[in-house]
Amino acid sequence: MRILAAVLVTGAAFFVAVALGQEPAQSPAPFQRVGSMSQLMVDIIYPTSDAVFYIGREPPKNDKEWNDFRGQALMLAEAGNLLMMEGRARDQDKWMKDAKMLVDVGAAAFKAAQNKNVDAVLALNDQLYAACVTCHEQYRPNYGKRPLGPVKQ
Repeated sequence: MRILAAVLVTGAAFFVAVALGQEPAQSPAPFQRVGSMSQLMVDIIYPTSDAVFYIGREPPKNDKEWNDFRGQALMLAEAGNLLMMEGRARDQDKWMKDAKMLVDVGAAAFKAAQNKNVDAVLALNDQLYAACVTCHEQYRPNYGKRPLGPVKQ
């Protein structure tokens, strides 16, 4: 009975607040952004994507190296989730699709690392490249534009 009473009181308070045009109290967001978008890209996404892109140059040779690579692949996948956080997501359409592409390729690289399969990781290069370029073309100002002529110093 106490639980039912608590539910009824809470529900009544919600409907009174709405009827009076007030926003019901909401708990604070459970996530806290720590780094800027630039820091996220430079400190997490670039190094972990490079690990996937360039695994063929020096493939992991032992369990420790595979564990290190697996951690990088996991960070790459989870970085896509960080891009979708409230306060980071630029919109709920293209941004979310692009970030999801990063999650998907990172998750596939993580699975390949669990199986210690270099060829499977190498096969992800086009997918990872597409995830990066698609997002940068839409959201990074002047992406792909090179200055004409010599660069002034």
